Amino acid sequence: MHFNKITKLYIVLSSIFLTFLLMAELTGSKLITTFGFVMTMGVIPFPITFIVTDILNEFYGKKGVRFTTFLGMAMILLAYFLIVVDLQIPANAISPVDDISFQKVFANSGLVIIGSITAYLIGQLIDIQVFHFIRTKTGGKHVWLRATGSTVISQLIDSYVVIFIAFGKYEPTTILGFPFYSLINTPTLISISTTNFVYKLIIAILLTPAIYAAHALIERYLGDEIIHLHHE
Repeated sequence: MHFNKITKLYIVLSSIFLTFLLMAELTGSKLITTFGFVMTMGVIPFPITFIVTDILNEFYGKKGVRFTTFLGMAMILLAYFLIVVDLQIPANAISPVDDISFQKVFANSGLVIIGSITAYLIGQLIDIQVFHFIRTKTGGKHVWLRATGSTVISQLIDSYVVIFIAFGKYEPTTILGFPFYSLINTPTLISISTTNFVYKLIIAILLTPAIYAAHALIERYLGDEIIHLHHE
């Protein structure tokens, strides 16, 4: 089977996107302090998905990035299913990670994953629409504007939705047999959400040169094959 450069690039970009997305999901239940502000560990790998989303938008159009978006959602669900299965299997007596430790880390990812899927789909679909709206209005110029503009709007929504679902103050309950609860109050949730959003915004701006560099490298790599790429 022959894979041309366009197909190979799409596979590589989608693989990078899915890897960083899944790492953001699986580490998102850990809260960290950076420069005195509390935010989730998931915001460290997540910004890389901004770059990849913008590149897929640019070179593969709406259909290409939508496919990767829904594939990402499916992989998150698959990862969550595997976690639920793993939680049912007792640890061996010589295991360096016991059942309590394993459950404490991965069972708490449940609401993070549920919140992330909801926020992820809303954010990604908005990102796609805003990106192409700005691209059309600017006649394909100003890559920085459509990349940053789409990220700002989509992540403003994503940052608040995921935090309030994942860490909202709920009555103790069980999902698939595992306890889920949080004691984080609303002001703290707003603070964490705002910090996450500001962090993502700063990173998106700082990554703008990387987007231009990626565009140049991809155009050089594809060469004449770039004319075979179609956009909606």
